[in-house]
Amino acid sequence: MNKYIILIMSLSLLGFSNAQKQETQPFLKYYKTIDSLMQISFERGIFNGNVLVTRNDSIVYQKSFGYTDGSGQTELTKKSIFSPGSIAKEFVAVSIMMLIEKGDLNLDDKLSQFDLGLPAWSKKVAVKHLLNFTSGIPQIDYDNVKNDTDILEDLQILPSLLFEPGTDFNYNNNSIFLQKKIIENVTKKTFQKFAKEHIIMPLQMTDVGFDLDYDYPNRVRCFDVHKQNAAEILPSKGWLWVSIDDLNKWITALHNYKLISRESLKSLLKNQYFENQRTILGSSDDLFTTHTHGGQFFQFEAAFISEFKDDLNILLMSNNKSKGFEIIESVHNIMKGKSFSLPKKSIYRQIRNKCHENVDLGIQYYYYLKKSSLDSYSFENPDELNGLGYDLLTSKKINQSIAIFKLAVSEFPDNANLYDSLGEGYYTNKQYDLALLNYKKSLVLNPKNTNAEKMINKIKKHLK
Repeated sequence: MNKYIILIMSLSLLGFSNAQKQETQPFLKYYKTIDSLMQISFERGIFNGNVLVTRNDSIVYQKSFGYTDGSGQTELTKKSIFSPGSIAKEFVAVSIMMLIEKGDLNLDDKLSQFDLGLPAWSKKVAVKHLLNFTSGIPQIDYDNVKNDTDILEDLQILPSLLFEPGTDFNYNNNSIFLQKKIIENVTKKTFQKFAKEHIIMPLQMTDVGFDLDYDYPNRVRCFDVHKQNAAEILPSKGWLWVSIDDLNKWITALHNYKLISRESLKSLLKNQYFENQRTILGSSDDLFTTHTHGGQFFQFEAAFISEFKDDLNILLMSNNKSKGFEIIESVHNIMKGKSFSLPKKSIYRQIRNKCHENVDLGIQYYYYLKKSSLDSYSFENPDELNGLGYDLLTSKKINQSIAIFKLAVSEFPDNANLYDSLGEGYYTNKQYDLALLNYKKSLVLNPKNTNAEKMINKIKKHLK
């Protein structure tokens, strides 16, 4: 039996065998099993970062693994400051709701009211559309913008929306940018200053800041599987950096209604237009008992799972993006007394650079690793190849992305989502017949795939 499996089993049994020890040390059983999971994840090279688990404001588990950058010279501490990726958007949305509760803003207020010089479509886009990503405004044109001025100018010449507000969903950072502009217009302060005065200082968050430079104390760098530091450049301002302890303060205050009311929080945790779409705060279950959210920024990765009823917070922050979302699910299962898995190395991360340089050599490397190291890499997870395909697609390497999506469907021929992705690749490449073929295959495998159904109708109209 694998030595890691034996270690996990023995530590789990150690925690559960002694009822008296559980009574005097209630978190010991969790601590030992979580620690063995995290140690193995670090040793396998799939986690470099900080992890924190709390219950009823008591620390169940907290530890740092690895280094502050790719050089491996300085170890992380609990005061290390990371980018939480999209989790930072929560601070923007909650600031909007604070202004609404104060009466300074209304969910139905239109963009045209905020003196941003936007075209006529701004009369149709309301604050509530921005909060739910249903405005019809496209993603920021990151290939051509350099700063906030460029972003606003792009919006000022945008001729039309992608769709009528409220009729479709499109996750984009222009919605976040415009919310910050609204806060600035209403309060006459930057979003950063408003958040500092009304959130950061009241919650006594000390290891936190906005748009931090590389040399800011305790601010870490992110790096890839090859130990290369990323550039970490973003044209828009007002992005939060935070330590894991301060992020926990935020989650705890939010869930105890220290910042906004329960009703306001519920409205942000559920998409008000599309039941199965994410929200600006991530997602919640139907009974409003959990709050989960994840974010990525270059090679940064952050995630948390929080349970209202059990007052349980599980947080993970990494500066070496790999298997964070899988690891946090395993930690959550440990805390719930459920079975859990040991994450494997990411095949996506391992072959990414080769695929960007030469996709044929990257695919050859994939098969070589599958033959030589099957048990070490996550070959059984279709999301690995799907993620790599979209990585290439968003990098405008369309033919390379199609090659990876084709590899994916050959490896997982019964996976409807992968055929949907291959359809998107062909559609982007204007190979409409092949796109239609793959969307139809996806719909056969999953008759509930509304995206495939929508794209099939769209392609048929285009071909006519």
